[in-house]
Amino acid sequence: MPYVDVQGTRLFYRDLGTGRPLVLVHGWATSGRVWQAQFADLAADHRLIAVDCRGCGRSGRPKDGHTLAGNVADLLCLIDALDLRAPVLVGSSIGATYALAAAAAAPELVGGVVSVDGSGHWPGTGMAAELRELSANLAADRTAFVHEWVPTWYGSTAGPELHAATIAQILHSSPAVDSIFTHAALYDPRPLLPGLDLPLAFLHGEQETQIPLAVSRTLAGLAPHASLHVVPDSGHMPHEEQPAAFNRLLRAVVREMARAGG
Repeated sequence: MPYVDVQGTRLFYRDLGTGRPLVLVHGWATSGRVWQAQFADLAADHRLIAVDCRGCGRSGRPKDGHTLAGNVADLLCLIDALDLRAPVLVGSSIGATYALAAAAAAPELVGGVVSVDGSGHWPGTGMAAELRELSANLAADRTAFVHEWVPTWYGSTAGPELHAATIAQILHSSPAVDSIFTHAALYDPRPLLPGLDLPLAFLHGEQETQIPLAVSRTLAGLAPHASLHVVPDSGHMPHEEQPAAFNRLLRAVVREMARAGG
């Protein structure tokens, strides 16, 4: 199985297909498995690298490094270790924050960013009290709270099997990853975006209940080369909920980034 050693831990990744590299970055406590519906389709004309972030999936479980800076450094180390040329970083939820922050830190290494229901500035500006309660609930009874919370991520077309698969991934992850919520509340990409000279795309589920559409709209409006796209009939995880529509949209977005020189 493919692993890369970064910053004192091992990251598991899947590497599929050939063509323009897309690095797929999952959200909090899940794993690269959330991109399974993209593998067969998009690997036909792209190289897909789906990484398990530290503490998640089949990656190592160090006690430290579960910060925004730690995960961003992991992502940049992965790009370097695999010698990826101008990859498009596709991040879901907090994974979109990692992708944006990595692009801002090292724009010369990145060809573009696709944010999928990214949290952006919302944790620190719109849900600070909710995050404190969320962290307390996770600390009190992680299993019970995850079973209660995860189904609210999804839109009307997602069924209990999808909920259960996501819950299983989260409960398999290290509880140490929960500290990322504290760091997410301190992050605000808005001041960085006007100076980020890279193609960006913000994809957002129409039925999203966790992160308002206004967050993606605001971020897209601040960046000089950005677009906004709403995925119908999906909530926080459109790549799982509406994979065919999502794959068509992602392929079109990446094609447009290539035309623009990203």
